[in-house]
Amino acid sequence: MSSPIPFNKPFIAGKELYYIAQAVALGNISGDGHFTQGCSRLLEERFGIHKVLMTPSCTAALEMAAMLCGLGPGDEVIMPSFTFVSTANAVVRLGAKPVFVDIRPDTLNIDDALIEDAITPRTKAIFPVHYAGVGCEMDRIMTIARKHGLLVVEDAAQGVNAFYNGRALGSLGDLGCYSFHETKNYICGEGGALCINHPELVERAEIIRDKGTNRKQYFRGQTDKYTWVDVGGSYVPSELCCAFLYGQLELLDQITQRRRAIYQGYRQRLKPLEAEGLLRLPITPEDCGSNYHMFYVLLPNQVIRDGLLGHLDAQGINAVFHYVPLHSSPMGRAVGGAGIELPITQSLSARLLRLPFHHELSDADQARIAAQIAVFLRHRPARALEPAGELVATT
Repeated sequence: MSSPIPFNKPFIAGKELYYIAQAVALGNISGDGHFTQGCSRLLEERFGIHKVLMTPSCTAALEMAAMLCGLGPGDEVIMPSFTFVSTANAVVRLGAKPVFVDIRPDTLNIDDALIEDAITPRTKAIFPVHYAGVGCEMDRIMTIARKHGLLVVEDAAQGVNAFYNGRALGSLGDLGCYSFHETKNYICGEGGALCINHPELVERAEIIRDKGTNRKQYFRGQTDKYTWVDVGGSYVPSELCCAFLYGQLELLDQITQRRRAIYQGYRQRLKPLEAEGLLRLPITPEDCGSNYHMFYVLLPNQVIRDGLLGHLDAQGINAVFHYVPLHSSPMGRAVGGAGIELPITQSLSARLLRLPFHHELSDADQARIAAQIAVFLRHRPARALEPAGELVATT
């Protein structure tokens, strides 16, 4: 058998290890040192965000955002069910309720046409999730939010260096959240950032981030001592993580170009299978600029998806499916998802397969993956020949 092809592989693109050594030499490895501040400035300047606070993870950023929204028992937050658990956890941990709505069949993002009908007097915020580095319909979402006096938190975990109508994801809502987990485009193992687009939220965000203290004000000379002034948490990342991340953020364009080449390589090799009606490729609307976070295919039904997954695994190719819809999970049902029918979410999540995608994926690897997909779909066992679900062709 040929060498295994991993789904993901962490990578070094530039000066990451040198910057880690430099952070140690500078004598500050705990947090908010030279590289943490450097990452914040780079993201602010590059993406037009008022203030960026680095965090230990996107989960931490989402938790901070939920606190800044003032969520509490009885409040409701509209979000897609097709997302990672952190989106809902940030809401549930404060006693609020996630209200799950269906997704669009083209982008797999929250269906903006369904949001307004989900609003009740208890609705406090909307948490759109930008799936696969493709932006939600933020103009419409922001219009709805302003009409009803709601806050908008962008879950842009997969959306760093992606754009909607020329504006960076994370810069469009009241707040935005980034991830730099090792499976993302720009990595530091575990890491994240909170994007703050309203100046009036910055001071409390700094306090929440620093364990509920006014430590930042103390260091700026705005108070003669710092003390506990609000609820908070330990949301300051390690300086070593940010040193590694800074080495990647310096190369945003180069890393994106590499990912674009991999993405286009998949499209070129798999387009014939789409033309035959055997699968559907991802769709990126014209008003969105993708960061090429992932490459997935949609199969006609779950039997074929699962069969292809097993076939690729037998060939040493580590493809994976994605989210189990939150409303159908044990915890999701317990917090309000029981009995909800989200047909698009349920159909697409059962038919989606993510292909290996990392910085060092070679042309030969991609050719091998595409060839094995073609072998299975064109010659799959008779037991997999069930009625096909709807496959919308790309344009």
